[in-house]
Amino acid sequence: MPETRLFLIRHALVEPSARLTFYGSMDVALCELALRQEAALYRWLAGRLPRPAHWVTSHLARTRATAAAIFAAGYPEAPLATEPDLAEQHLGEWQGIPHEALAERLRHPPHPFWPHAAEERPPGGESFAEMQARVAPVLERLAETHAGQDIVIVAHGGSIRAALAHALGLTPHQALIFSIRNLGLTRLEKHGADWRVATVNEEPWTPPAG
Repeated sequence: MPETRLFLIRHALVEPSARLTFYGSMDVALCELALRQEAALYRWLAGRLPRPAHWVTSHLARTRATAAAIFAAGYPEAPLATEPDLAEQHLGEWQGIPHEALAERLRHPPHPFWPHAAEERPPGGESFAEMQARVAPVLERLAETHAGQDIVIVAHGGSIRAALAHALGLTPHQALIFSIRNLGLTRLEKHGADWRVATVNEEPWTPPAG
């Protein structure tokens, strides 16, 4: 059975004011300065990503804007399918609060590498564990619908961690160990019933000096 390849990209850096807060699934804009400064990375992605491919984004504008920037950098423009269940974790009443205001709202000790635990559910929102549970079926459906093909997914740090957790069979707590960079490329492969992680945060290769 031919492999199905998924190329997951975290959206570009968001505007500075949003980065001062927990923006979660808020619809925030990309940073215009970063868009210009990262032109070489967009060109690398445009050349690195497979052609043709089925393109998917979440419903949040920052993923579609990131896809548009990759197209503008040289990738032939493709239709964008929308998968709302690939959106970032919904932080409920935490959305929009400054980072320093979080500690007093937590009910569980924070994760060693994340501001809150995987089981922590913000009032009116969802826990990372719940997010992981909604991302997994989307991956399986996409892999089944586009079996043997290439899929490019522009999503979020949280949904890419959830995708890795699904592929590796990790707990939500373990998934939060991953650091997913903006514009980082993560590659998953589906071989029959089995998942394989090819790369995490793939980046342009620079030969060693000398």
